[in-house]
Amino acid sequence: MQWNRHSTRPSRRRDVFRMLCLASAGGALEFYDFVIFVFLAEAISVLFFPPDMPTWLAMIQTYGIFASGYIFRPLGGIVLAHFGDMFGRKRVFAFSILLMAGATLAVGLLPTYQSAGIAAPLLLVVLRILQGIAIGGEVPGAWTFAAEHVSSRRVGFACGLVCAGLGVGIFLGASLTALTTMILPPADMLSYGWRLPFILGGVFGLIGMRLRRMLHETPVFVTLRAKKQLVPELPLAVVVKTYRRSIVISVLCTWILSASVVMLTLMVPTILEGSHHVDHQVALIATTISAMSLVVGVVSGGLLFDRIGAARFFMVGGLFLAIGGFAFYNISTPAPAQVFLSSAIIGFSGLSAVGAAVVMVSCFPPPVRFSGVSFSYNVSYAFFGGLTPVTLATFLTISSLSHVFYLLFVSALTMGLGVYFLVRPEALTDRQQVSTTKR
Repeated sequence: MQWNRHSTRPSRRRDVFRMLCLASAGGALEFYDFVIFVFLAEAISVLFFPPDMPTWLAMIQTYGIFASGYIFRPLGGIVLAHFGDMFGRKRVFAFSILLMAGATLAVGLLPTYQSAGIAAPLLLVVLRILQGIAIGGEVPGAWTFAAEHVSSRRVGFACGLVCAGLGVGIFLGASLTALTTMILPPADMLSYGWRLPFILGGVFGLIGMRLRRMLHETPVFVTLRAKKQLVPELPLAVVVKTYRRSIVISVLCTWILSASVVMLTLMVPTILEGSHHVDHQVALIATTISAMSLVVGVVSGGLLFDRIGAARFFMVGGLFLAIGGFAFYNISTPAPAQVFLSSAIIGFSGLSAVGAAVVMVSCFPPPVRFSGVSFSYNVSYAFFGGLTPVTLATFLTISSLSHVFYLLFVSALTMGLGVYFLVRPEALTDRQQVSTTKR
């Protein structure tokens, strides 16, 4: 089994696997910081808005603040990716997790509406924006880092480990929130309990910083720098001018990935409680099951991608997304056993997310890879990932099956991309070269 382009020694294979695990662990801690907001949305809607505001309006505004982090992800992605393509992938990792940890810790220390008035939600928006900037460079950077540490035949598995780390972050957020709500009475939860996951996220950030210091720069970037093949101009300008087809493909892949993450994990509590009248604690436990099933799904999906290729993988992945939609539909009773079983199926059905990651890192050449993936991913995620919670929360009041219809649509999109890759396999590797000069 070849793990690295430059060496087949067992010690080198162990080093590469260690790098992948460290990158995944750091991503898990940072993604935890980003997603715990949505698991505490109910408490935030009560504490950060006027008490006389209707519950449904407070929830929509809370999800609006959640979406603000997505809207500013492109800014962070563009800026951090620029430095990642010019000065190295590793440095961006350290800064992004520091920014995320600081913003998350600050959220846990914020005053509420009762003590600070309108300043409370405004400060929350600012900190959420900082979180969005931090996460904007994290996910594309992690995929790029992983893909450039392994051979082209193992990129699926490498990206699968990174995606699994993100799933572990969701699992940690959901499980810790569920544990806190089970231990603390509702009054204590609103008094101080909601702060604990955010404060702990700051501690997790320090751990992540330590992990990031143990990483080594990717062999691909080291080679580019040694041969003076780094892009002499703005990498994003090269991407927009030369790789438009790759951008379109990556935007569509991000749409699929956002549905897998947002619909199949982050929005599970809202869907189960709103459409299926599931108890809040049962819904949070179901979310932890869904998140861990997604972890298994993306690792399995990465191995499958390496064996069958993009075209067939996307067709299979689209079928699994449809199965996840029907699993939601078949929750006819709030009985915990049925909810937990369905949640396991729902989480695993998101295995197509890893295919989206592999395709994106394959579409752009190394000198502009970080910028290309980051720009496409973050612009698309800002729209599809950020607006999905708000839109779904609104449409669930109209139709209790809105989430099922959306998943079936994304399933069709996934299979459609699979057909496109079958007809146009060259789309997966853009052969155009990036012009470079000596720096």
